[in-house]
Amino acid sequence: MNENEAVEKIAENEQDSGLVARTAVVAEDESLIRMDIVETLTEAGYEVVAAVGDGASAVEKVRELRPDIVVMDVKMPQMDGVSAAEAIGKEHLAPVVMLTAFSQKELVERARDAGAMAFVVKPFTPNDLLPAIEIALSRYQQITSLNEEIRDLEERFETRKRVDRAKGLLQTNMNLSEPDAFRWIQKTSMDRRLTMREVADAVIDQLGPHKD
Repeated sequence: MNENEAVEKIAENEQDSGLVARTAVVAEDESLIRMDIVETLTEAGYEVVAAVGDGASAVEKVRELRPDIVVMDVKMPQMDGVSAAEAIGKEHLAPVVMLTAFSQKELVERARDAGAMAFVVKPFTPNDLLPAIEIALSRYQQITSLNEEIRDLEERFETRKRVDRAKGLLQTNMNLSEPDAFRWIQKTSMDRRLTMREVADAVIDQLGPHKD
């Protein structure tokens, strides 16, 4: 079984098991190529929720429909694919696979910097396109997971800083030991059904130094 057949098999299994098909937006100004892409994706088990011919429409549809994947040509009217990919990437809307008839390093670098997850050079076959989509989906998931982990670590670090500050204020203003101050924050958090950070913020707001 080749890579394309494996991708199609996965899609068939998802459909058979009742799972929702992945959704896609296709943006390609050449209608015949656009139709071919839609047919390829549909046969592979994707639901193409929009097929448009320019970058501005692509961004609009991606914002509206939030697809799982975007397949987009580099050169299009109104807004080119690189600019559209940049807009989609900035808003973290969906992974983008770029289609191009050009293989210049500069163009690929622009598209990559704009947020494209994978590239397919024209002319291409389903054996080229479908694995590239799977790569884009995988990379996007990895990046999303990493960003969530970073946000979680930042949130934990900030919470710890605020709890430590609140403990210090409780020790100073209520003559509590550090363990007792921590337990006070914990108990207040549970009793009032607030997070420890919310309790710490309230303590800091009430007991911390205020500027006029």
